Amino acid sequence: MTQFDKRNLSMMMDFYEMTMSYGYFRQPRSDVRVAFDLFFRAVPDRGGYAIFAGLEHVIEFVENLSFSDEDIEYFRRQNLFSEEFLQFLRDFRFRGDVYSIPEGTVIYPDEPLMTIVAPVIDAQLVETAILTQINHQSLVATKASRIVRAAEGRGISDFGARRAHNMDAATYGARAAYIGGVDMTATVSAGQQFGIPISGTMAHSWVMFFEDEFTAFKSYAEIYPHATVLLVDTYDVVHSGVPNAIRTAHEILEPMGERLAGVRIDSGDLAYLSKRIRKMLDNEGLTDCKIILSNSLDEFTISSLLLQGAQVDSFGVGERLITAKSDPVFGAVYKLVAVERGGVFVPRIKMSENVEKLTNPGLKDLYRIYDQYGKAVADMLAVRGESIDSTRPFRYIDPLKPWKNRFFEDFSAVKLQRLYVKHGCRVQELPSLDEIRAYVRRQLDEEIWPEEQRFENPHRHYLDMTPDYYEVKMGLLNEVRGKHS
Repeated sequence: MTQFDKRNLSMMMDFYEMTMSYGYFRQPRSDVRVAFDLFFRAVPDRGGYAIFAGLEHVIEFVENLSFSDEDIEYFRRQNLFSEEFLQFLRDFRFRGDVYSIPEGTVIYPDEPLMTIVAPVIDAQLVETAILTQINHQSLVATKASRIVRAAEGRGISDFGARRAHNMDAATYGARAAYIGGVDMTATVSAGQQFGIPISGTMAHSWVMFFEDEFTAFKSYAEIYPHATVLLVDTYDVVHSGVPNAIRTAHEILEPMGERLAGVRIDSGDLAYLSKRIRKMLDNEGLTDCKIILSNSLDEFTISSLLLQGAQVDSFGVGERLITAKSDPVFGAVYKLVAVERGGVFVPRIKMSENVEKLTNPGLKDLYRIYDQYGKAVADMLAVRGESIDSTRPFRYIDPLKPWKNRFFEDFSAVKLQRLYVKHGCRVQELPSLDEIRAYVRRQLDEEIWPEEQRFENPHRHYLDMTPDYYEVKMGLLNEVRGKHS
């Protein structure tokens, strides 16, 4: 079997999903419906917000969830499952509902980003695959957003494929980076599959292939006169690379009526060299020639370069973007929050010695609260279907300070979760990738406080509760504590 053989992604699961599913299958009511929430506990890099990404591929996964004859035979060889259960798997299709916030939404810890309401076996079988997609793409989209913000309007290209953990990580990571605000990718598969603009010129090997650097530059310029970007650090940036680029501009491009589009440096003291290069280019009348910097960049190094006065028009960002190197785990989890009994969903709560692992139980609605100027001041959990009256002051509970009497005034409340899949079938059209990207930008530009977007000590976005929901959670805590103390 090779990497190019067709894969059945339905097999992307932890084995306990199958052992538990068989256990549920053996119960008197194996089709009882449950609700699971997907949420995360901490923003990577101690940031103030994250970006939700991966929903489109979750929906594709649940729509196509099935098991082939080869899959059934593999499970049969484990000698754990009955033939009746294996026949159930052979005919299996996802029968549940998927509620989710829209892809590209700015998100915060402990909020239900997705809620799966489905027969217990269905809900269990999708756990790992959903977490894999959301954890990876949300992580890279969040990192990309930070990098784009650090660049202060300068272009960012994704150069990360060769440092990604595998081919899928490179391709889907490029998609997530584009959602987060990156302008282009060097990953051709992502450009083809998702319509992301692609970029790329030459590597050092091109320059080294020729007898000398000028010949390499001359050959490239003759082939691509309309978009000549030259890599100038193969030998010596100041004494060889830039002089040969300037010579190429004057002797090769200008006689054809073309201009040198840019030069890129991928090593050395980028701040110092970029300033030196800018002077050399400007002195030769090449003021329109762009300077591109690359080499192990992230938001921290980019911010440092700009503070040092680096002369740069765009950045190529690779390994530290595609792997989110500084904090490479997003940490989304998938927890049971309710079980249906007699047509009613009864809340469930996970208790823990660690307060941050205490879950928010039950079916619920997630609202974003906006002030009169359209700024997002908080998010709020409510009992599913609870009415929020914004025509008068609305009392809410801060779960960290429940004794305080607090009200939202002159506000609007927008419910964030939508129904995307019902009984296994998609019921809502998904936006294009460019629409998702624009949605991210609009939120950060217009709705999210700048204080939440800073890198150091960002303002905490509050997750409040309606009094009714807070009462449900506290009542369940007391009930569980009484049973298990």
